[in-house]
Formats: sequence, structure tokens, C-alpha cells
Amino acid sequence: MAETISVELIYALPARQQLITLNVPAGTSVRQAIELSGVLDKHPEIDLTKNKVGIFAKLTKLDAMLRERDRIEIYRPLLADPKEVRKQRAAAGKVMKKGAGDTEAG
Repeated sequence: MAETISVELIYALPARQQLITLNVPAGTSVRQAIELSGVLDKHPEIDLTKNKVGIFAKLTKLDAMLRERDRIEIYRPLLADPKEVRKQRAAAGKVMKKGAGDTEAG
């Protein structure tokens, strides 16, 4: 009997996350584990040619070999560029702060 390893796969959605625990043969790649998990059938929006994947928050390639207790993560595209959001918040904060210290003495 071939040796198996236990891995987890996680796909986070805005409102919830999907966590799947798998037992796969030793020597299984990230792509093979994703395909074996059935997550692609449940979430057709996942496109492995576009979605990035990682193991424990570190980007990895689909052909990387898995090790015991690895956690595969499938990342969704960002809805907004974090740098742009920070710029917008900073600009809004400057506008809000203008006149914030004006108090009448008397």
C-alpha cells in the first residue's frame, strides 16, 4: 500500500471559508490535490491559470510536491488595490481634518 499524507485545502470566500482535509498519496502535487479535493466542481470561479496558490501563506507553484500537514491556500483576486485604498483614505482624512481644530474661544 502506498504511503499517504494528510493535507488541508482552504478557499476563503467573502462570507465564509471552505476547509477540506485530504489524504493523498505521497508525491502528490498542489494541482493534483486541488483536483482531488472537488473544490473546482463546487467553485467554478476558481481558474488555476489565474488564481494564485500558496502553502501556509507563501506563494507556490502548482507542480510543487506536498508534504505531510501542508495547508494549500487558493487565493481570490483582490477587489481593490490596497495601495490605492490607502491613498484614498489618506486623502479623505486630510479633508476631514481641515478645520478640525477650530474652536471658538470665549
